[in-house]
Amino acid sequence: MGTPDHQAGSLLAFDFGEKRIGVAIGNTLTGGARPLAQIATDPKAQRFQAIASLIAQWEPVGLVVGLPVYPDGQPHPFADRCRRFAHQLQGRFSLPVALEDERYTSACAPSQTDIDAQAAAILLQGHLNAKIHST
Repeated sequence: MGTPDHQAGSLLAFDFGEKRIGVAIGNTLTGGARPLAQIATDPKAQRFQAIASLIAQWEPVGLVVGLPVYPDGQPHPFADRCRRFAHQLQGRFSLPVALEDERYTSACAPSQTDIDAQAAAILLQGHLNAKIHST
């Protein structure tokens, strides 16, 4: 996996779930992120068609995928599916993909409406904040 933070521009983040994938958009220059969309996980072909459309529209310099982790830091059983999804994104779209700890993102969502997209925005905001503070 690459790191999408080596150049300035937009990032798309994905909160991969069993039924839906939350998507958020953010920018490395402004350091802000916001919810963008929710995509059905299945059927797989439509999932990647919707993602391709978002990538064409927003032209991100990289992607971020949430990695589920238990509170004690141990990997969640769903983590392997998220890693596989991240590898598929990288292979299909030739963009750098970063995996980001997604602990508590759904719990921190401000409302139950579009919770997956909100979780993706929280995930991406954390990713952007960590990059700002590491420079």
